[in-house]
Amino acid sequence: QVQLVESGGGLVQAGGSLRLSCAASGSIFSISVMGWYRQAPGKQRDMVATITSTTSTNYADSVKGRFTISRDNAKNTVYLQMNSLEPEDTAVYTCYAAGRRSGGGYFNAWGQGTQVTVSS
Repeated sequence: QVQLVESGGGLVQAGGSLRLSCAASGSIFSISVMGWYRQAPGKQRDMVATITSTTSTNYADSVKGRFTISRDNAKNTVYLQMNSLEPEDTAVYTCYAAGRRSGGGYFNAWGQGTQVTVSS
């Protein structure tokens, strides 16, 4: 089993910054992709940013230039640096990871989510 534990959410004023972290643990052989998704009240869950094992990144248009995703492969950890936050960024942010299990097979795992609230 693979577990993802997020940290770093909270309340911030518009224009401020937050940094989210997500650490993966468990029966992991390798992680091919890690990412962040978010869901605002009454809306569907959307991709925010993803990063592959070769550090290829992909961002939602709404966060390009403001958010930066990075990962530490040695720690199986992904980060999301969020700058110039806007009230529209308010959502529950959830970490995602996919890869291969130690002992064979593949996994897709989700974290429990962390609340980010941006006040105007």
